[in-house]
Amino acid sequence: MALAHQFKYLKPESLPEAVGILSKDGQRAQILAGGTDLIPWIEDELVVPEILVDIKGIAELEGIAVGEHEVRIGALVTFSELINSDVIRQKLPLVFEMAKTVASPGIRNRATLLGNICSAVPSCDSGPVLLVSQARIRAMSSGGEREISAADWFRGPRKCALEAGEMATELFLPLPGRGCGGSYLKLGRYRGEDLAQASVAVLAMPDDRYRVAFGAVAPTPVRASRIEALIDGKELTAETLTQAQHLVPGEIAPITDLRATEQYRRHMIGVMLERSLKVARARCSGEGPPYGSFIL
Repeated sequence: MALAHQFKYLKPESLPEAVGILSKDGQRAQILAGGTDLIPWIEDELVVPEILVDIKGIAELEGIAVGEHEVRIGALVTFSELINSDVIRQKLPLVFEMAKTVASPGIRNRATLLGNICSAVPSCDSGPVLLVSQARIRAMSSGGEREISAADWFRGPRKCALEAGEMATELFLPLPGRGCGGSYLKLGRYRGEDLAQASVAVLAMPDDRYRVAFGAVAPTPVRASRIEALIDGKELTAETLTQAQHLVPGEIAPITDLRATEQYRRHMIGVMLERSLKVARARCSGEGPPYGSFIL
């Protein structure tokens, strides 16, 4: 399908050059990295940019680096790079597990983690995982840099915390401590390239503490604060799990669409929550299925 309108195409070679373009034309410009969301949106006229800023040639936006307390992921890092990274597999296995569920190999070869959250669709796979991981996103503009927590990032369907003239340059994920385990479950209509009907991310920590987040069941990915408060410090008994499932309706606001009904999403989130909690807790002690296994 041909693009429906003309626009100016710019390909800056450095981060300062890109930021300079956005400082002048941020209201009219769209940033192109992988383009797996943006190009279809342009084709469908959901987005009508006057300027397309292609950042794929900017070396500062590449790479995965591990520090003493966190992992840095550049804006151009694709989901395939995450899957194939020894650092991600060893240090952030929950990110590895999530990345394996994204679309198809062809999409994963182009789609970037930061682009996924900049698109900010309610079903984005990375959202729940970044929420439970307490990620931070660095944004740059002509006025300088700032960091935005994942908790403050998602503002609504296809709306994120970036302001006009800003671009996301990298994100930081704290390293989980010893004895932590995670789980990401994604419900789709079939195995293969499909958007989530519902998703659950859990990070289990020592002393029976938990972080829980849901995707595709509200206008944005959401932390399940009531469920976390209920189960923190408790053994995952059948009674505790049932109580947690009873809190699910108050944490989500699903809709009926082409992929699933509201009722189906509500039911399956409860099922997925129980399974994800059990898997994450088992992985804390080195048990449970390997990360990246199909466990739903």
